[in-house]
Amino acid sequence: MKPAHLDWIGILRLGLVQTALGAIVVLTTSTLNRVMVVELALPAMVPGALVGLHYALQLLRPRMGHGSDLGGRSTPWIVGGMLVLAAGGTGAAAATAWMHTAPVAGLVAAGLAFILVGLGVGAAGTSLLVLLAKRVASDRRAAAATAVWLMMIAGFAVTAGVAGHFLDPFSPLRLVQVSASVSGIALVVTMLAVHGVEGRAGMPAAAAAAPPGQAAPRFRAALAEVWADPQARRFTIFVFVSMLAYSLQDLILEPFAGLVFGLTPGESTRLAGLQHGGVLAGMIAVAIACSGPRALRVGSLQGWIAAGCLASALALAGLVTGGLLGGSWPLRLNVALLGAANGAFAVAAIGLMMTLAGGEGDDNRQARAGLRMGLWGAAQAIAFGVGGFAGTVAADIARLLFQSPSHAYVAVFAIESALFLLSIRLAASAVPGRGRGLRPDRAAATGSLVSQMNRG
Repeated sequence: MKPAHLDWIGILRLGLVQTALGAIVVLTTSTLNRVMVVELALPAMVPGALVGLHYALQLLRPRMGHGSDLGGRSTPWIVGGMLVLAAGGTGAAAATAWMHTAPVAGLVAAGLAFILVGLGVGAAGTSLLVLLAKRVASDRRAAAATAVWLMMIAGFAVTAGVAGHFLDPFSPLRLVQVSASVSGIALVVTMLAVHGVEGRAGMPAAAAAAPPGQAAPRFRAALAEVWADPQARRFTIFVFVSMLAYSLQDLILEPFAGLVFGLTPGESTRLAGLQHGGVLAGMIAVAIACSGPRALRVGSLQGWIAAGCLASALALAGLVTGGLLGGSWPLRLNVALLGAANGAFAVAAIGLMMTLAGGEGDDNRQARAGLRMGLWGAAQAIAFGVGGFAGTVAADIARLLFQSPSHAYVAVFAIESALFLLSIRLAASAVPGRGRGLRPDRAAATGSLVSQMNRG
C-alpha cells in the first residue's frame, strides 16, 4: 500500500534534520574559516580550498541518490550521512586545533575531515529531499520547501549565537569541545526527527520498476537512463545556470557597496542582512501563493520561477545602473528587491524539483527519484561552489580591463542578469508550456505535468 502523505508535523520533523545539518555546516564553513585566518594567520586560500573540497564531493550526490533508490528507503542514508557529517565536523575542529602545534599534520587531517563533511552533507541532504519529494503532497511542496529552508537558516543562526557564546574565551580545546557538542546534539536530533516518519520498507522502487527477471540497473546504466531523458537533462542545466547566477554576487556585493557607494563595513554588513531578509520574504510569499489558503493562491511553480528569474534580472540591471550613477541610486531598496526575487525563484525551483523527482503516478520516475535529486543537487552545489569564486575572478579581470571598480562590478552584474534571463528559457524548455497555467493544487490530477515539474 502506498504510504500516506506527510502532515505538517511530519514535514517539520524532517525540517529539523536540515536544522541539524546547518548547525554542523556553519561551524565548519564559517567559524573554522575565521580561526584559520585570524588566530592561525593562515592564507585565506587555505579554508577556501577546504570548503571547495567539500563542494567538490557533492559530485557524488547522484551515486548516493542511486543507493537510496536501490534500498527503497531514505532514512538509513539520512542517519548515516549525519553520522559521517558529525564525525567530519568534529574532526575538522580537532584538525584546526592541531594546526597550532603541527601545521602540516593538521592541514592533512583537515582535508580528510572536510571530505567527510562533503560526503555527509551529500548523503543526508540528498536523501532528505528525496523523502520530501515522495511523501509531501503536491499542494504543500512550496510551503514545505520554505519551511525546510527556514529551519536550516535557523540552524545557522542559533548555532552561531550559542556556539559563539561558549567559544569565548577562545582556546583550541574549547573549539573542539563546542564542535563535538554541536555535532552530537545534531546527530541525536536527526535520529529522533526521522524515527518512524518514513515507515517500513516495501519493495524498492528501483527493483519494482525493473523488467521481470532482471536486477535493477547499475549506477552508470541508471545515470545514462536519466540523462537520456530530455527533461531531466534540461532541468539539470537550468539548475546549474540559475544557481550560478544566484551565487555570483555572494562575494562581490559588499565590496561593491563599499567601493562604489562608500558604505562602511558595518553598513555593508547591514546591507547583506537586508538582502537575506528579502530572500526570506520572497520565499514566504511564494509559499503562501502556492501552498497557502486557496483564496490566496496565485500562479504555478513554473510561473513563479519565471517571475523570480525576471525580477532578479531586473534587480541586477538596477545594480548596473546604480554602479554607473553612483551615490544617488537607492541601493538599499534595490538590494532588498534582489533578495526577494532570488527567494521567490529559489523556493519555486526547489518545489519544482520535488515534483519532477517524486513523479506521482509514474513508477519509472519514482524508481530514479534519488538519482534525479542527486543529479540536481550536484548541479546546485557545484554552481554555488563555482559561483562565489567566479564572481570574484570576473570582477578582478574586469578591473584590469576597465581600470574602474564601478565598471568592473557592473560587468559582473550584467553577466548575472543575462544568466537569469537565460534561466527563464531553460526552465520553459524543461517544463513544456502547457503546464504554465496549472495551479499547484491541481498538479496531481495531471500526471504528465507532475512528471515534468519539481525539485529537490
